[in-house]
Amino acid sequence: MKCYKEMSREELTAEKASLEKAYEGYKAMGLSLNMARGKPGAEQLDISMPMLDVLNSSSDCTDEGTDCRNYGILDGIPGVKKMFADILGVSPDEVFVGGNSSLNMMFDTITTFMVKGVAGCKPWLTQEKVKFLCPVPGYDRHFGITEYYGIEMINIPTDENGPDMDLVEKLVSEDEAVKGIWCVPKYSNPTGITYSDETVRRFAALKPKAKDFRIIWDNAYVIHDVTDTPDSLLSIMDECKKNGTEDLPIIFASTSKITFPGAGVAVMACSKANMDLLKARYTKQTIGYDKLNMLRHQRYLKDSAGLVAYMAKHKAVIAPKFECVLNALESEVKETGCASWTAPNGGYFISVDVLEGTAKEVVRLCKEAGVVLTGAGATFPYGKDPKDSNIRIAPTYPSVEELAKAADIFCVCTKLAAVSKLLG
Repeated sequence: MKCYKEMSREELTAEKASLEKAYEGYKAMGLSLNMARGKPGAEQLDISMPMLDVLNSSSDCTDEGTDCRNYGILDGIPGVKKMFADILGVSPDEVFVGGNSSLNMMFDTITTFMVKGVAGCKPWLTQEKVKFLCPVPGYDRHFGITEYYGIEMINIPTDENGPDMDLVEKLVSEDEAVKGIWCVPKYSNPTGITYSDETVRRFAALKPKAKDFRIIWDNAYVIHDVTDTPDSLLSIMDECKKNGTEDLPIIFASTSKITFPGAGVAVMACSKANMDLLKARYTKQTIGYDKLNMLRHQRYLKDSAGLVAYMAKHKAVIAPKFECVLNALESEVKETGCASWTAPNGGYFISVDVLEGTAKEVVRLCKEAGVVLTGAGATFPYGKDPKDSNIRIAPTYPSVEELAKAADIFCVCTKLAAVSKLLG
C-alpha cells in the first residue's frame, strides 16, 4: 500500500471504490458498537463486586473509633486520606475525601473562586475578565465547567512532554486575567502522554501575574497503567514546596475507573490556605460524605500498595483492548499516511489525528456503520477543533471481539474520508 498523498488520481479512485465496497459491507451488518466514552467494561466492574460484602455487622463500621454510619468527619476517614496521599505524593493532612465524583469537586472549586474569590482577591464573577488555559487536545468536561461560567478559554498546544510551557509561562506572567489552567498530568485525556519532569518543575516555578491563579491538576489516571513500561510523574506538590508555590496546585483524583463509576470515592489535595477556603464551602454544603463507602474502599483495597496491586487486575483486562486498536491502526492505516496516533502506556484513551478536515466525516461514517465515537471537536474548548482532525477513541467498554470490528470500521472510515478529501 502506497501513501495516499503519493497516489495518482486513478489509484485514489480505485482505492475509494474498494473502501466503499468494504464500508457498505459493514453497514449491512447492522452493528451497534460504542467507543465514545471512557467507561470500564463489565469485566472490570466485576473485579470490585467483593467490596460490597466487606461490611457485614455494626462492628465492621468503625474506623479509628468513628462509627462510619453516623455524622462526622467532614474531610474523610484517615485510612482513605493516607491511601490517596501516598498515591498523589502529598501528606494526609492535605487531602480532603469527598463524594463519588472528582468532577463535582472541580466544579465546586471553580464555583467557590467565582463567588468567593481566592488568595484574598475579588470573586472572579466581579472581575472584568477571567481566562483559563486549556491544553489541547484535552478533556471535554473540564472545558464544560469553564464554558458554563463564561470563562474565556485559550488553547495551549501539547506535545510528548505536556503543554507548551513557553506559552504557558508567557501568558501567566503577562496577563492578570489568566486565572488557571486545566491539567491531566499523567496519561492525559485523550493523548495518553505524561508530563515530563521538566514540565512539572516549570509548573511549580510559575510566577503568575494574577495572585489568584491556580493549577487544576486532575490526576485521574495516576495508577492506570496498561503496559509493562509505565510512565512516572513527579509530585507537583513536592516541587511547589521547593519553590514556595504550594498554593498553586489543587490536585484531584477518584476511584471512578478503579471500583465503581458513580459509586466510588473522590479526593482533593491542596495547601492549607486553599483547603481552608474550600472547607468553608463544604462546611455549609454538607455535614459529611458517605463514610461507609470510604470504609468499604479502605477495607477492600487496604492501602496504596494494595491499590496499585489491585490495578494489575484492570490492566489484564484492558491491555488487550488497547493492543487490538493499535494493531488495527498499525496494520491498516499506517502505510497510507492518512492518520497518526498515540500509543500510551496507560490511561483510558487513544488519540488519533486523521487527515486535516476529515474528523467530522470519519465520525459520521462510523456512526452510519454502527460505531459511536466521541464527537469530533469534543477535545477542544467550545467543541471547535481548528484542524478538524482529532478523534478520541475509548477502547475499554466493548469486548475485544466487538472492539476488533469497531477498529476495522474506524480504519475503513478514516481511509475513506481521506481518499474522498484528496480527490476533492
